[in-house]
Amino acid sequence: MKEEWCYQVQGKLEIPYRYFAGEFLSRFFVELRDNKKILGVRCPQCAKVLFPPRSVCGRCLSSLKEWVELGKTGTLQSFTVIRYSEPTHPLPAPLAIGLIKLDGADTNMLHLIGETESSTLKAGLRLRAVFKEEREGSILDILYFKPEP
Repeated sequence: MKEEWCYQVQGKLEIPYRYFAGEFLSRFFVELRDNKKILGVRCPQCAKVLFPPRSVCGRCLSSLKEWVELGKTGTLQSFTVIRYSEPTHPLPAPLAIGLIKLDGADTNMLHLIGETESSTLKAGLRLRAVFKEEREGSILDILYFKPEP
């Protein structure tokens, strides 16, 4: 029998990059940064409101141009808790991340959940967006979502 060896080598790969949102997503990020408004887009064919916004509907390939202001609240659909820390994590462990369906949207977004114990999280929990004081024009201008009182 041939003996095979497998060596495990730990490594980290850092790739600096610059992301250009383009004309379409720039509107979304500017509204988020300047006005704390969360925008989605409505498909003229399906009538679905998509968030995060995109320029083409993934269901019917229609061009999307109708912007819709969404609520700053939503419903937790699913979640996970990360119990270890990495330098790239935006918050220290334990770190809760959830799929959130914002009020007025037909799709979910993935975002951080804060100001709560992980043991209190459950699907159906109502959440509210918490914004950074100093916003920069990124999805992390929404610092996290916290449970509604």
